[in-house]
Amino acid sequence: MLFNIVNKTITLPDGREITIETGKLAKQADGSVVVRMGNTMLLATVVANKDIKEGLDFLPLSVDYQEKFASAGRIPGSFMRREGKLSDHEVLVSRLVDRVLRPLFPDDYHAETQVNIVLISADSEALPDALAALAASAALAASDIPFGGPVSEVRVAKIDGEFVINPGSAALERATLELMVGATYNDIAMVEGEMEEATEEEVIEALRLAHEVIKQQCLALKEFEAAVGKTEKREYIGDEQDEELEARVRAFCYDKVYAVTQLGSQNKNVRKDGFKAVWTEFVESIGEEEVNGALAKRYFNDIVWEASRRLVLDERKRLDGRKLDEVRPIASEVDFLPNAHGSALFTRGETQSLTTVTLGTKNDEQIIDTPLKYGYSKFLLHYNFPGFSTGEVKPNRGPGRREVGHGNLALRALKKVLPAAEDNPYTIRIVSDILESNGSSSMATVCAGSLALMDSGLKIKAPVSGIAMGLISDEKTGQYAVLSDILGDEDHLGDMDFKVTGTEKGITACQMDMKVNGLSFEVLTEALLQAKAGRLHILGEMNKTITESRADLKPHTPRAVVIKIDREMIGAVIGPGGKVVQDIQKESGATVSIEEKDGAGFVSIFSADKTSMDKAVSRIKGIILVPEIGEVYSGKVKSIMPFGAFVEFLPGKDGLLHISEIKWERLETMDGVLEVGEEVQVKLVEVDKKTGKYRLSRKVLLPKPENKNA
Repeated sequence: MLFNIVNKTITLPDGREITIETGKLAKQADGSVVVRMGNTMLLATVVANKDIKEGLDFLPLSVDYQEKFASAGRIPGSFMRREGKLSDHEVLVSRLVDRVLRPLFPDDYHAETQVNIVLISADSEALPDALAALAASAALAASDIPFGGPVSEVRVAKIDGEFVINPGSAALERATLELMVGATYNDIAMVEGEMEEATEEEVIEALRLAHEVIKQQCLALKEFEAAVGKTEKREYIGDEQDEELEARVRAFCYDKVYAVTQLGSQNKNVRKDGFKAVWTEFVESIGEEEVNGALAKRYFNDIVWEASRRLVLDERKRLDGRKLDEVRPIASEVDFLPNAHGSALFTRGETQSLTTVTLGTKNDEQIIDTPLKYGYSKFLLHYNFPGFSTGEVKPNRGPGRREVGHGNLALRALKKVLPAAEDNPYTIRIVSDILESNGSSSMATVCAGSLALMDSGLKIKAPVSGIAMGLISDEKTGQYAVLSDILGDEDHLGDMDFKVTGTEKGITACQMDMKVNGLSFEVLTEALLQAKAGRLHILGEMNKTITESRADLKPHTPRAVVIKIDREMIGAVIGPGGKVVQDIQKESGATVSIEEKDGAGFVSIFSADKTSMDKAVSRIKGIILVPEIGEVYSGKVKSIMPFGAFVEFLPGKDGLLHISEIKWERLETMDGVLEVGEEVQVKLVEVDKKTGKYRLSRKVLLPKPENKNA
């Protein structure tokens, strides 16, 4: 038989179905499935080498998510007209899947493993990113690759006051909270999302609902694995072990390493040099030729990890001497760069971000071109992490996945406080250059970005701060400690990395990664509440520098105005073949762009100086102003005819001032009565309903002569 097909169906709370199928496509992969919801179809494959490269002490896992344009009946808009390197959106989805899969592989499994997830059919009402981790886990379930799953992932959103699982794109636009949640049956492993100043209680409620749905999906995946017949996984060679060597390393190094952890220095190099000195002393004591150096170094690193954690759990102390909930010293400045439209320098401990804000025109908007979306983005945030920020030599090869992910988190945190689209004519670009890093540079980016936005004069709704929380726990003893504002070392040795951003009122974005099982909702609630206290403290420090947006933009910032007009007036502003708008730009020197949105027209005007701005605004307001019968206008004579004069009483609007309406006295001729260019006061007395022509009068504004015959 050509195909041996196995199917499994999962039903969501609202009755929609997700189907998983294996045995038909990509059969030479170790595991392959097609996951379908509505008309969305994902092909997920997984392959792992059976041979492990010598010397590897980590899992070389790669996860790639790609959306094929043909899935939505589209041709790529790039010059090559084919899919190329992964877009930022695809990288972000790849990261979401990677973060939920990676912790569940055995610690000593080091075979090169590749997960590919491809969108082969697209449906905007069944968004594929919410199905990607489910598809990857199903492919692993259909393989013999060792994996501690199953795991799944859902999107939970609060729409019109109700929580919804995996909403479509139309409904998602109304969401006030949106989270992507990845979890096993027992534990939440990954969270990422954004919200409009949500409370901690709202976030916890959303996570509870998401986890209940994920539990059902995990049960279905276990049944799918059994149906495929892959409950027994392949054997592999784990890490080399030498109990005698491990005991020697522990006996010589543990107490010395623990003493280094107790130094309490805020300089990470002091700890680094201290650990290095202990290792060097151990090597000199036994001689390198007598010991497996690589294996001994692994045991030594394990001791550093263990000793650092015991310091926290047993003594409630941290590597840099802080209390568990203490935030490192903070310093901030704004207007640091004189020629930027907005700038800020934010330093927290040994982490520092220099951030700029640039305000551009509509022509600077970013084109968004994906199978499910084509449009423009007027808010960009770019995060750069050069090697020198950690004292390392590293070539600059453009942003990697980490930079894309960190920048996206900061973007989500700040976009919730930007002015409404109709009040913001600018394209905004924030760039965070990390100059120094020892823990949570993405949260420093949020803080610096908020300060720089306020420095620019852009009217944000409220300042935003961010904090990274950590967790160290011991499953055997039940001990745990929640850490505020974690160091880079604490991120490495901890069990959780939980980043939370928000205003004084509530949370705007969050991101969590778990490295162990067993995070209860009680501990999660404690972490959120401790994070709230921490970010409010950071916000207080930021407020010492600037508390709200400046009253005006910088003098060198281009000026911008948005005028909302009736949809019917768009054509009048553009003119035949664009003649009118081109004339406005030529005459004023300003840049004018027009777009239709939500049944109205929006005219965006950009100018380098006030004079040209005023000219353009005056012209446009004159065009869109609807003349009213009975109103008095100050007009200019455009031409003189034998029967009267044509007067421009509003920009682009001429009316006939008949010879009989110039004066109360009878005029026989127009000679010498008016001159071209002369300003006259006129009153609009009639608008012809058929032709739309205007009739003006001047004499009704003049005193009427007395009737001498009366």
